[in-house]
Amino acid sequence: MRVQRRGWRTALAVALALGGVVALPAVAGAAPHEVRDDFNGDGYADLAVAAPDGTVGGRAKAGFVGVLYGSASGLKASTKRVFSQNTAGVPGGSEAGDRFGSALTTADLDRDGYTDLIVGVGGEDGGSGRVQVLWGGARGLSGGATLASGAAGDRLGSAGHLAAGDVDGDGATDLLTAVDRYGLVATGGPFSRSGAAGGERQVVKDRYPSRVLDLDVGDLNGDGITDVVAAQTGETFDSRRIAYWWGTKDGLTPWTLVWDIDGATLQGGENLAVGDVNRDGYADIVVGRAVDGYASDYDAYRAKGGRVTWIPGTSGAPDGVKEQAVNQDSPGVPGTAEKGDRFGTDVQLADVNGDGYLDVVTGVPGEDLGTPTDPDAWRDAGSVVVLAGRADGLTGAGSHQVVTQNSPGVPGAAENGDAFGGAVHVGDANGDGLADVVAGAPGENAGAGSVWSFRSAGEHVVSPGGVPIPATVLGPNGTLTFGHSLLGTTAAKARLGSGFAN
Repeated sequence: MRVQRRGWRTALAVALALGGVVALPAVAGAAPHEVRDDFNGDGYADLAVAAPDGTVGGRAKAGFVGVLYGSASGLKASTKRVFSQNTAGVPGGSEAGDRFGSALTTADLDRDGYTDLIVGVGGEDGGSGRVQVLWGGARGLSGGATLASGAAGDRLGSAGHLAAGDVDGDGATDLLTAVDRYGLVATGGPFSRSGAAGGERQVVKDRYPSRVLDLDVGDLNGDGITDVVAAQTGETFDSRRIAYWWGTKDGLTPWTLVWDIDGATLQGGENLAVGDVNRDGYADIVVGRAVDGYASDYDAYRAKGGRVTWIPGTSGAPDGVKEQAVNQDSPGVPGTAEKGDRFGTDVQLADVNGDGYLDVVTGVPGEDLGTPTDPDAWRDAGSVVVLAGRADGLTGAGSHQVVTQNSPGVPGAAENGDAFGGAVHVGDANGDGLADVVAGAPGENAGAGSVWSFRSAGEHVVSPGGVPIPATVLGPNGTLTFGHSLLGTTAAKARLGSGFAN
């Protein structure tokens, strides 16, 4: 998933196939392999998937999180665990509308060497919201604590309102939460097992009334301290924009907007990822704008059907003047831009083709499969697309990887409303140095939801002329799909796969 998220410097390769398209082995000079989302410290990335609409103990939309642990053979179904507020050691109890799992992120909050799972509970206490943690350890996740509780109307821990990173450079991970009514809150780490913060709490107010849609972190200016980026919109009308806060030794600086070539605030989107796409030493901002049809779209470049925008980082401010935007009508990008495709839903960063550059993995959950005039076409079946990162940014060139439920070797079949690609994730579950791609289809089985994990492989063949030829590597032994029957959870309208720990 964003595999350069929260400052990740990992170069990973993913194999995705449709008609036999795969990644090539990583090139020399790529960044050393790191493992994240490793809750039990065994060197394999683990998977946490959210179902905030899930029913727990008969209580609708109480929410739960499913976890599968990685191994040398990839994600193991036998290791599955399900966590909710009814789980022993997790504070509180599952109540209707709590939406446990409304946001997920990961970090080592208590500095014990194990990654912890941070969980948003956006509907807690009638919408005040709460942020909790499940502690990592040698046996995996167990026990928990409450890190923060909101006031009336805060929606603390809602989708897109949660991140973690060391924003003051003191070596401890800080908790970052967005509250629409007054801005960003940074709570200083490290955290004790009781959930108490070891550092100070800083509130950074927005200059204009804003509503946060997504948060992410990374070092935008190369000074070695983590910065914070937000996708935002106005509270009363659609004025999507990108804002950021510099991390410094003294904490976060005031809220600042990214400006475009005309000196106006840069049009934003619903979600974003931060990572060094062009390998110049500065983290870039990648923004997914999945929703089209707003009045402000008349001057938004390539907004039809959704778009992905790359904004390069520099030693100064993020450079909105050099932004690059692509959609499914851009040269090299598979598919055709159509209203409602939702191209740009959930953007994640990883080196997919092994060339040392971070590529963008994004969902297209509104994609129709089949011709527009075909009555038997699958509407909103969905797909996942990989856009190639390059030294010149994100141009669409070389972006030929795409996978659907109708791809060869993929279990299941596309159906109306599956929304395959409604959320995506990347992590190295088998420790081979290559990232594996996970896709959520929250609309599968009438809204029960399901998850697909595509195991990567660096296999390829070479023609007599020395040109690499893609080989099909996705198949029954390389793809894991699971739903409620594996987790033992209530399926009805749970929308499993709505989000991952990114």
